[in-house]
Amino acid sequence: MSADFAHTAAAYFHDLQSRICAAFEAFEPASRFEARSWRKPEGHRLEGGGESRLMRGAVFEKVGVNVSHVWGVFPAQARGQVAGAEESEGRFVACGISLVTHMSNPYVPTVHLNLRYLRTSRAWFGGGSDLTPTFPFAEDTAQFHDALRGACDSYRPEAYREFKEWCDRYFYLPHRQEPRGVGGIFFDELSSGDLNADFAFVRAVGEAFLGVYPRIVARRKDTPFDAAAREQQLIKRGRYVEFNLVYDRGTKFGFSTDADPEAYLMSLPPLVKW
Repeated sequence: MSADFAHTAAAYFHDLQSRICAAFEAFEPASRFEARSWRKPEGHRLEGGGESRLMRGAVFEKVGVNVSHVWGVFPAQARGQVAGAEESEGRFVACGISLVTHMSNPYVPTVHLNLRYLRTSRAWFGGGSDLTPTFPFAEDTAQFHDALRGACDSYRPEAYREFKEWCDRYFYLPHRQEPRGVGGIFFDELSSGDLNADFAFVRAVGEAFLGVYPRIVARRKDTPFDAAAREQQLIKRGRYVEFNLVYDRGTKFGFSTDADPEAYLMSLPPLVKW
């Protein structure tokens, strides 16, 4: 199953990873991403691997940008959670890019991007991007959503409304009865029957993210802040941890595939309070 469309998708995800890392490094006077490749030992049920890139700097307190391309067999207990996995007897191939930023300045929002391709007995795309500010600014929220709306409009009418509402439902903490942030878009099991059109949309989301988030960082990174703002930021990060460890599909997928723990737990912040 490794000789799949996943090779095409993975090539784009690797290229996007490099360009995003370069854009983020441009904000840092000295820090650079450190790359770490991972692969399971021979004979493991998971083949393939990935490259995790992590940077800790003056603007980006912690940011991870990871790409993986893996194939193998889901354990029996996980097959019911993935579409088509029962029919494929657990065999799958998957690739994707995932990133999360945790910023030094409380006025720069955390952001998440995930784009992925997965094939079992079926093939589809999933992912999205959402913004999680401690201190929301209407200008930032509107600019972020406008960029994602443009990507959706290039795909089909009503896609933005559908995927925005999906994002609002998904990135919600039921036990807190509050949204994780100011939203974005989210989609899963995207398979219109036109693989090329679906992949073009996924690429448009990646390009929209790369175009808009660095502009928000540039606008907010030098905003003065005090200890109270930092305290509020650390508490907001606690909500992020709660979501990613309890509800996040990507984290659960990482556990189910027995992939690299440092990669799928990359989203956790370096400092946090409750």
